[in-house]
Amino acid sequence: MAITPDSADLDRLAIEVPSWAYGNSGTRFRVFGTPGTPRNPFEKISDAAQVHRFTGIAPTVALHYPWDAVDDWNALLRHAEDEGVTLGTINSNTFQDEDFKFGSLTHPDASIRQKAIDHHLECIDIMHRTGSRDLKIWLADGTNYPGQDSIRARQDRLAESLRPIYDRLGDGQRMVLEYKFFEPAFYHTDVPDWGTSYAHCLALGEKAMVVLDTGHHAPGTNIEFIVAQLLRLGKLGAFDFNSRFYADDDLIVGAADPYQLYRIIVELVAGGGYGNPDIQLVLDQCHNIEAKIPGQIKSVLNVQEAVAKALSLDTVALDAARRDCDVLLANEIFEDAFRTDVRPLLASYRAAKGLPENPMRAFLESGYQERIAQDRVGGTQMSWGA
Repeated sequence: MAITPDSADLDRLAIEVPSWAYGNSGTRFRVFGTPGTPRNPFEKISDAAQVHRFTGIAPTVALHYPWDAVDDWNALLRHAEDEGVTLGTINSNTFQDEDFKFGSLTHPDASIRQKAIDHHLECIDIMHRTGSRDLKIWLADGTNYPGQDSIRARQDRLAESLRPIYDRLGDGQRMVLEYKFFEPAFYHTDVPDWGTSYAHCLALGEKAMVVLDTGHHAPGTNIEFIVAQLLRLGKLGAFDFNSRFYADDDLIVGAADPYQLYRIIVELVAGGGYGNPDIQLVLDQCHNIEAKIPGQIKSVLNVQEAVAKALSLDTVALDAARRDCDVLLANEIFEDAFRTDVRPLLASYRAAKGLPENPMRAFLESGYQERIAQDRVGGTQMSWGA
């Protein structure tokens, strides 16, 4: 039988939302615009703050540079504080500059590698201004055809390029290295899996950690195993939560397989990662056809629901069934928590904290979406690359 998690356990959940989720996005064929889309990073922060206002569990906003470049970082920091949120992870971008067509930190040309290194050093300078802890690096680097470049040489260049970036990190700052098994490089990707990321992070030192993006795996990959392994190795630094049906679709987390999300959270809790400030939970999603702020609210609530179910797992009974090698009983206990309807529990939890029992409905009734659609007329809406 599932147990009821207490509010203190639920209080430990905090999710960082991505600034880019509030800009226009789309497919490789078209980027779609919507009324009220932010025209600058300040408006992005205002929209992100609505998610925290209605859910109470999204207190930080990740930035993407140079997409979120501003003339005055202190002003952006003050604006975030006025809106009730703080600035979080700084995400680098070495995948949209023409010079990086054949790679960035792994490019055969040393001058282009240095340009990519300098970009990351600039990101660290921004971290000093915003108070951000983490520099997140995701690389599009790789090759499309056998023989295009030396796989081994590119690994050597990557290690060589990461070192000066790592060495620039200040006290309390970290590098978190993301992996992705394919796209946009189709023959081989330079950081394709958790083992490659782990190997580089281990060589760099204790300030380098692995980022696990739930959409960055081949179909059938047991992601919860990777979570368990990285936790026991002490190298899981952050999650990027999203959902996929085929590849890296960056859809609302839990949309494709809520049971998988539950299984991942169970391992996070079992390994001591839940509520651990050294393991940042971040959304990495794009809202191509749905409204952006409601999409983020739903995403946050999906994670909260999965956490509540994982905390409902009767681990004492489960451990006993495991010791007895009672396969079916152990599976029944595990699935019982997943099948538990935790929505009434979470509604009561929110009400006790002065939050709306139904955050999605409360936001839709607030009129915020209609106001920004009327107010944000003129200018250029922000989107991929801007």
